[in-house]
Amino acid sequence: MSAPDVRRLLEEIIMTSATWPVYSPFAREHYGRGQAEGKAEGKAEEAVRMLLLVLGARGFDISDDMRTRFSTCADLAQLESWATRAVTAQSLEDLFDETGGQHS
Repeated sequence: MSAPDVRRLLEEIIMTSATWPVYSPFAREHYGRGQAEGKAEGKAEEAVRMLLLVLGARGFDISDDMRTRFSTCADLAQLESWATRAVTAQSLEDLFDETGGQHS
């Protein structure tokens, strides 16, 4: 077996192992960052799903533009704010009313 073959075999074993170690500081930093980014994306996707679920259960007709607005929002706090308002909103406009319906 040639050196390139051995190297390729070792790389395959390491990369397919579910428990491969992350030894270098560079690898640890970027591996951890990737995990954190993935978790944040997952939370935002779940917040969008729940927001659409609540609005759908309340009988609101969600336009494609509104779905896009929700699904492209990466701000978890904003998504949670919309989801909270979705529970009691009388209209879709109320969802985006930052004053909470308390007009002066």
